[in-house]
Amino acid sequence: MTELKREIFNLKEVKTISVYIGNAVRWCGSMKKRPISTAQEALDCLKAALFEWGSKFNSDQTEGRGLPKHLVCNLIQPTERIDPNEREDIRISAKLFICKADTMFVKEAVTRACLELGISQLDSVILAVAALSEGHRPTLEDLKPYWKELEDLVQEQKIASIGVSDLDQEVLEALCQHTQVRPSSLQVNLASCCVIPPDLAAFANENNIQLLTHNDPADMLPVGSFQDALCASLQDPHDNEWVPHWILRYSAVIKHRGIIKSKGYMVHAKKQVTQQQ
Repeated sequence: MTELKREIFNLKEVKTISVYIGNAVRWCGSMKKRPISTAQEALDCLKAALFEWGSKFNSDQTEGRGLPKHLVCNLIQPTERIDPNEREDIRISAKLFICKADTMFVKEAVTRACLELGISQLDSVILAVAALSEGHRPTLEDLKPYWKELEDLVQEQKIASIGVSDLDQEVLEALCQHTQVRPSSLQVNLASCCVIPPDLAAFANENNIQLLTHNDPADMLPVGSFQDALCASLQDPHDNEWVPHWILRYSAVIKHRGIIKSKGYMVHAKKQVTQQQ
């Protein structure tokens, strides 16, 4: 097999990078050993996608102009779009991990997911902002700006329902009291909470909030891991300037059968502002 040409990328003028990785099965399905965690799966997919994009990049297309300030590495295949005839039989959900305090990309993340999947609405989106609280669970003030963006998307019918991850009962109650659209679900990490507290379970039941479990880490994509992926895949000499802002993981599940049709990732990163810039 002929080795694909590799480019050494100079991302000096690039301000943001968006990587639309697509179906994780494409990148991880052939591995003999499955990823040991969801974070490892996301990182493995990111590395593989960046490597392929970099290998196939045609520098002639940007000759004399350089890379765009907002670089998009889109690896999503046309076959991954949802067939309109099958839409009613498929539930499409997403989890939005906020890695850096920045609300302006919430709408972009949801809109882009809908566009790439060929749908007009996500059935559900779960918000995860635990990484913003430095090891502590998010507060109501942490959540408010992001929740407002999600509420607007519900009003625009881009999302059918919204939920949250890793809230204690006090914050969950406050969120229900101070927002227009109440959470329809709450994800609980059983790694830190082996048994769901009875009071939390009772409150969720009384307020029609579905309790779900997950095993995602608080920091889904550490800064160092993302920078290492850029360095290894794109050979970017300025990889230490980049910070991931959000990750969106989506899944399409065939209703009534519980079979995952596809699961994919989208990652958005932004260059850190330094005094030299």
